[in-house]
Amino acid sequence: MLALLSASLFATHDAYAQDPSTLAPDVQSKSSFPKQSLVGPSRNVDKSQPLYLQGDELIYDTGGNKVIARGNVEIYYNNYILTADQVVYDQSANTLTAVGNVVLKEPNGNIVRADRYTLTDDFRDGFVSQLSVVASDDTRIAAESATRRAGNTTVFKNGRFTPCKSDDSTPPLWCLSAATVIHDQSAATITYQDAQFELFGVPILYTPYFEHADPSVKRKSGFLMPQPSTSDTLGYSTTIPYYFALAPNYDFTFYPMYTSRQGILWQGEWRHRTENGQYFIRGAGLDQDADQLPSSITNRDQYEGWRGSIETKGLFNLGSWWKFGWDITTESDDTFRRFYKLDNMLLTDRVNKIFLEGIGDRNYFGLAAYQFTGLMFSDTPESESFAHPILDYNYIFADPILGGELRWNTNALSFTNDQNNAVFPNISGNEQMNRVVTEVDWRRRLTDPIGITYTPFGQLRGDLYQLNDYVDPQSPNGVENTSVARGIAAAGVTVAYPWAANTRQGSHVIEPIGQIIARQAYIEQANLPNEDAQSLVFDDTNLFELTKFSGYDRIETGTRANVGVQYTFQGNEGGYARILAGESFHLAGLNPYRNPGLDSTGNPTFTPFSGLQNDRSDYVLGAYVAPWSFLQLISQSRFDQDSLDIRRQDAGGQVTIGPFAMNAIYAYLNTDPTNGILSAQEDVYGSFNLQLTDRWSVGAAMRYDIDDDQIASDMFQVKYADECFVLTATYTDNYYYNQDIVDGQTLMLRFELKHLGEFGYSTDVLSGAAISEQQSGG
Repeated sequence: MLALLSASLFATHDAYAQDPSTLAPDVQSKSSFPKQSLVGPSRNVDKSQPLYLQGDELIYDTGGNKVIARGNVEIYYNNYILTADQVVYDQSANTLTAVGNVVLKEPNGNIVRADRYTLTDDFRDGFVSQLSVVASDDTRIAAESATRRAGNTTVFKNGRFTPCKSDDSTPPLWCLSAATVIHDQSAATITYQDAQFELFGVPILYTPYFEHADPSVKRKSGFLMPQPSTSDTLGYSTTIPYYFALAPNYDFTFYPMYTSRQGILWQGEWRHRTENGQYFIRGAGLDQDADQLPSSITNRDQYEGWRGSIETKGLFNLGSWWKFGWDITTESDDTFRRFYKLDNMLLTDRVNKIFLEGIGDRNYFGLAAYQFTGLMFSDTPESESFAHPILDYNYIFADPILGGELRWNTNALSFTNDQNNAVFPNISGNEQMNRVVTEVDWRRRLTDPIGITYTPFGQLRGDLYQLNDYVDPQSPNGVENTSVARGIAAAGVTVAYPWAANTRQGSHVIEPIGQIIARQAYIEQANLPNEDAQSLVFDDTNLFELTKFSGYDRIETGTRANVGVQYTFQGNEGGYARILAGESFHLAGLNPYRNPGLDSTGNPTFTPFSGLQNDRSDYVLGAYVAPWSFLQLISQSRFDQDSLDIRRQDAGGQVTIGPFAMNAIYAYLNTDPTNGILSAQEDVYGSFNLQLTDRWSVGAAMRYDIDDDQIASDMFQVKYADECFVLTATYTDNYYYNQDIVDGQTLMLRFELKHLGEFGYSTDVLSGAAISEQQSGG
């Protein structure tokens, strides 16, 4: 029972959170309220400081060894301010007794009101009757009396605590009352005896004993809020996490979850912060009974026995220039983490990484190892790739060379593709590729007297490949072991002539840009593997790049000209706009974008419909407009060079006007038959949030698949938030099917009480199942 638990409410981690939809990323948000002590932290009192006392009348009682001040009495001591109708200072007992309209302003911002206040002369210990405390954040404590001992422990009698504002005619939204409330600052705990929780003045929950950490405390050993739940897949389940604050720099949370249908899911998390970094390790596992899994899961026997996962991430600074880190998640099968809601169910890939990175004034060094694993239906346990490692080194020479900047880049890759080859069964074993690429780039910028800028540039590049068990689709017998060397030299110039004009609205710049790049006419590369240049998107961002490929495995050849015009506006009132339109022309040599070559499965290594496959490319247009501070628009388009039909479109906008905020994203991709895209892909995403009042707000989001004429996902949210209470109701629906993962509509309710914590409950009962989540925070 919750009432019998000692709860440390402020050490909860997102690991316990359920993520019902990526459309509502703030559903599991952090606490809405700051962590702050109810009565303020202990403060050291400097006894050498003087005590200043003033009043309308001052009486010295030499016989009783007392000083009595009457009428508008004020005392100043160590940033404490005490006002009262009368104050009696007993020099023998070293106590101050304030009577009548007593107000004590503490250094931490709290205000204590009482009819009578007796305390020691160092303001450390005291007894207060008819107490009322108003904290700096308007949290209120009222009690018949209070006693403070040893400067650390305050005992309130018949106390009532609430952070909610109210007047004399209406009770607060909620409050916590108890016969005895003990705040132990040294132990950082608040204890309630004979307590009850009241809602609008009506008691709804009684507990003989309740204890939690001081809200200002971030780390303290103890039980976290329990997490009961029910669902069709797990049955009845409950989790009672226990947090171990082992040391100031490391801790451990143990949170096993008992389920009536799937057994016990053992979970734990270790966190450690060192002098130069931090890391965490999370583990989860259970002994799976395959017969208890939902009947909709095919081949359930494959999940019999132990299933589990380990997740770890770390980052360390190794000096002024170096850092080392990792991000690794391993699991027994592809669906374990998504089935038990440890990952979002829409996750399609697993990427693990270990890296070492150094950044200097003029150089960069990066060394990383990767593991790539797919989580889609078509992926198999063997369909994974390894980069072990990737090395990048960049250096910029300090002294100018021929008046320009000289840069040296080197990339080395060792890659293994661990997959079965069904198209070429005569090739066995893993594909292995070792590659070294080194290049030298030179660039210089010149400006003539009339403002035309000339930027000549050049590049020398050499590549060396060593291949094992690589499948050459042009030679079905494959290549067991081979080495390939290739090189390229490129030179070109970019010319721009900006025209500027100033008006009352702002500055306008129109800039025609032309570029020509010359290289070798042809390099054989269609028969080489392509691992890092598979993504080819032609738009305004790479129109004037030396190569439009995304990686090193493909090289642009021949002679190419790129032309465009750019318009830039900078408003005097803050408005901004930049528009770039252009086109690319293949002038001589072999067009590398026309014939991408085939991979081992017979598919193109990159799309042959990029807009660059013809000697005259498609038109590209990029627009980035922010006419006012509340409106931002972005559009990237590609149009057919003959018909001007749209081939690709990405557009987005965001507007924020007063209480209204909205954003929208539209994406369009034309057909790509070679990659199985037989019809145009088109979808739109939109979301909005409206602050109806100072406390109520609504929000919604939807992703709509236009070409399939159906909703892909949606979300609707209603939120109430005031100074002491937050209630959020969120409905989500992902129209996504996975035969091994049960999912459906989700309704989440999240309650948060200031200083006490939060409780979240989510259910998929709308689709025949239910899942619960409970989370604490302050």
